[in-house]
Formats: sequence, C-alpha cells, structure tokens
Amino acid sequence: MNKELKDLIASDRKRCYDLPLSAKERFFFPLQMKYLTLWRKAAYYRRKGGLLGTFYALRLEKLSERTQIQIPLEVTAGPGLYIGHLGRVILHPDTVLGKNVNLSTGITIGQANRGSKKGTPVIGDNVWIGTNAVIVGKVKIGNDVMIAPNAYVNTDVPDHSIVIGNPAVIHHKENATDGYINRQV
Repeated sequence: MNKELKDLIASDRKRCYDLPLSAKERFFFPLQMKYLTLWRKAAYYRRKGGLLGTFYALRLEKLSERTQIQIPLEVTAGPGLYIGHLGRVILHPDTVLGKNVNLSTGITIGQANRGSKKGTPVIGDNVWIGTNAVIVGKVKIGNDVMIAPNAYVNTDVPDHSIVIGNPAVIHHKENATDGYINRQV
C-alpha cells in the first residue's frame, strides 16, 4: 500500500481513536470506520486502474448496503474524515471535502440543477455537519464552520460561522467548532 494512502487511512482512524490502536480496537472497528478505510482504498486504486480498484469497489458496495453510507469514489476528501454514526449519508460525486470534516447521520450533500448555484458544494477544513443537514448547490462552506442539525444550506458560508435553520441563518462565531472536532490532523 502506498504511503499517501496509508497516511489518509491513519488520519481517518486518528479522528476515531487515540493511536496506536490495540489489537482489540482494531478487531472491533465500528462499521463506519471500516467503510471509510474501504472507501479510501477503493477510491485510490480506482484512480490507479486495474483489478484492485474493482475488487475494493465491489466490497464497498456491499458494505454500503449495510451502513447506508453512500460516498462515491469520485468524491475528493482531505485527511481526517469522520462519520460519527451509522445511518443515511449521501454525497454527490463532485463534492469536495476539506480536512477534519465530521459527517453526521442523515446528511445529504448534493447538486443543484439550475439557477446561479447550479453545481455541487466545496466544504472547507474543520467543518462539523449536524444530523439531517442538507447542503446543495455550488456553494462554498468556509473553514471552522458548524452546520446545525436539520439546517438547509444553499448559500455560501464564511469562515468561523454557525449555520442554523431552514432557510439557513448564518451567525459569525470565532472557534465555531471548538469541542466538536476532536483529534484534528
């Protein structure tokens, strides 16, 4: 396995556990961590071409049915991606995620098909996305942003903000994700 891939997997695991892992922790990985590890391998080897990418993609598809997590292999994600719980997580293939992004249960990050915001979101570093939040359209979510549960975001969000409600109301707050994003990489 390539060093780049190992580092990405290690950064995701670090967000979930204090490293190094004991044998017991490695054996009892939560399914969402297993999903992320398999997703990283499938995406990496798919870009490289060959049968290994197909092998991992098929395993990922099976695990996706169990976990209800759907992150396409085309998604670009920085180190330290974290999924807190099992449950529906849907991302559009063109989504871009920064480092230390937390994804909660029930979120949708999708595409707008018309208007000035036609396209998909770009999400910055140190972003916490709450349960059942929806982010759609060609929007830029800044760094250090907390998107509250059940928020509907279809507008740009500046750095150091908290987003609440439907429609989204943006409140400026320094260190918005302090205490929410643990074990940053």
